[in-house]
Amino acid sequence: MTQEELDALMNGELDAFEDMPQEDDAQGEDAIEDDISDLPPGYSEKTAHHWPLPATDENKMVHQLDDVTKEGEEKASQIFDIIEGISNDLMEKEDNLQRVVETFEKNIELFSKLHEKFPNVEAFGTSLELNQNALEDANLILETFHHSGDSIMNVMDIMQYQDIHRQKIERVINVMRALSKYMNALFEGKIDDDKRVASATHIVGDTHNELATNDDIEALLEQFASKG
Repeated sequence: MTQEELDALMNGELDAFEDMPQEDDAQGEDAIEDDISDLPPGYSEKTAHHWPLPATDENKMVHQLDDVTKEGEEKASQIFDIIEGISNDLMEKEDNLQRVVETFEKNIELFSKLHEKFPNVEAFGTSLELNQNALEDANLILETFHHSGDSIMNVMDIMQYQDIHRQKIERVINVMRALSKYMNALFEGKIDDDKRVASATHIVGDTHNELATNDDIEALLEQFASKG
């Protein structure tokens, strides 16, 4: 709405207001769609992807980074606890298996002597062979325990990088917060915002003459209706 049209409306020349060009239906429909949408002011379904995300708790960068570091540290601690439990179980079973190996070695030593002294007794030879086979299996399992223990230590070493990543993210957060505080200090004023004069809708030299919004027009019409 131009200044002349607004003056005509203020003077009660409603015909001039009725002769004003109306927006096409497509624009009206778009406005309705924007009104019923949940997008923040200035956003629309067609242009929302061109805008920065609204400053909600879900989109605040420092909030998200803080959540990442907190959740990452919690999950890493849980993983370390699980790995430590597995490692302790392996060490315990390895000690038990070591005692089994020692028992097989003593049995082999005994049956070897008995088999040499009584070669005709088949039971001594059979028992010797069974204990030798069992000792080989026990040694293979013991070797697997050793490899598993080494693998767990490697996993724990790799998990240390999670703490390094957390420190890097925290460094980024600190830089962002320092920049935010600096910018706030840079744009700080001596007058409270609620005591400032409202921004002018039109200044001489502007390239447009839009002086009134739809809300302004509706308010004016309500004033005319109350006077009638």
